[in-house]
Amino acid sequence: MGQYCTTERDGHLLIVTINRPERMNALHPPANAELAQVFDEFAADPELWVAIVTGAGDRAFSAGNDLKYQASGADMSGQPAAGFGGLTARWDLNKPVIAAVNGVAMGGGFEIALACDLIIAAENAVFALPEVRVGLAALAGGLLRLPRTIGTKRAMGMILTGRHVPAAEGYELGFVTEVVPEGQAVEAARRWAAMILEVSPMSVRASKQVVYESFEHGGIRAATEARYAAVDAMRRSEDLIEGPLAFSEKRKPNWKGR
Repeated sequence: MGQYCTTERDGHLLIVTINRPERMNALHPPANAELAQVFDEFAADPELWVAIVTGAGDRAFSAGNDLKYQASGADMSGQPAAGFGGLTARWDLNKPVIAAVNGVAMGGGFEIALACDLIIAAENAVFALPEVRVGLAALAGGLLRLPRTIGTKRAMGMILTGRHVPAAEGYELGFVTEVVPEGQAVEAARRWAAMILEVSPMSVRASKQVVYESFEHGGIRAATEARYAAVDAMRRSEDLIEGPLAFSEKRKPNWKGR
């Protein structure tokens, strides 16, 4: 149990809960640093293959930056290199992360969700990048990830106004993967995690790396011809043999993740 978040291991799954419900799970530098350490350990642990991140309570996933803490004149140094929530600038994490969003995901909270690979939203979830309303900008990846996820014009409708978008509209816009009844976001995220855990973790990591790193290349040919470390690791792995062998023997694969 951490000071600002809790963790739960369930086989190859890690569940991370931001635990500042009295601040609507808003984050200050110490909380960001703690989350960064949690995801450092997740990335390094060969027995952890998928993570879920959520917020404590039913009011908020995360309200973003703890503005009350900042306005108090408290020390704002010590922000981790891995970014807000330890995720928004974590460029080398090939293991999938699922956001289970309950209540509000505002500013940095929405940016954490956008840094995840899937967003499972309860019906009471509300998303926004409201930084423009307080003289700031969504510089923890929101201005970059949202247009790439839903298209420039629809993203600008959120970015330039800071308007609140409910879960159902988020699904229609395309940044929410699934909408579920209130209180069931984590349960649904577990269901998605279970589906991911049924397939090869090496293939999952290779697929994630190709999808995201391909954005760094100018076109389809350049992206296709690029080298991806996770693809090389997949091709050298025991799972590359186990998958076809299990298929030919009509049995469930015994994935090793290496």
